[in-house]
Amino acid sequence: MNFNCRPVEPNDLEHICSFPQNADELYFVYPKAIYPLTCEQLQSAIDNRQNSTVLTHNNSVIGFANFYHWENQGCCKIGNFIVKPDYRGQGAGSFLLEHMMTLAKVAYSATHIEISCFNTNTQALLLYARRGFVPFHIEQRSDQNDHAIALIHMRKST
Repeated sequence: MNFNCRPVEPNDLEHICSFPQNADELYFVYPKAIYPLTCEQLQSAIDNRQNSTVLTHNNSVIGFANFYHWENQGCCKIGNFIVKPDYRGQGAGSFLLEHMMTLAKVAYSATHIEISCFNTNTQALLLYARRGFVPFHIEQRSDQNDHAIALIHMRKST
């Protein structure tokens, strides 16, 4: 498939808000948000982050990611990472992840990239591992039902 990335635009928000299919998926992407994701919640995340990026296919928005931490010649942390359900398992996530890693290196001279993933998000964990990310820390969190869940922090050198 032919994918492209570009900076997020205001008209993209409604499309991105439709990607999480349930409260669990939204929690994986944006734990502070309340399901269903609204444009206001998403805009709040965008306002507090850098390089909010959409992934497109045939000019349709099919993915989203940004940096919630960035430092020159240091670490960039990818957040709000999501791909539209119809495009999962087709290389879209890998393309977006590679774009964000390149962006971190070019824009911030990042020496490494980090991404965090909840233990119950198996498909994302496998994607990150296939792309060379290695776990370095496990943090106990509580999910939206107040059950213990593990947040696995992963890192890759650029």
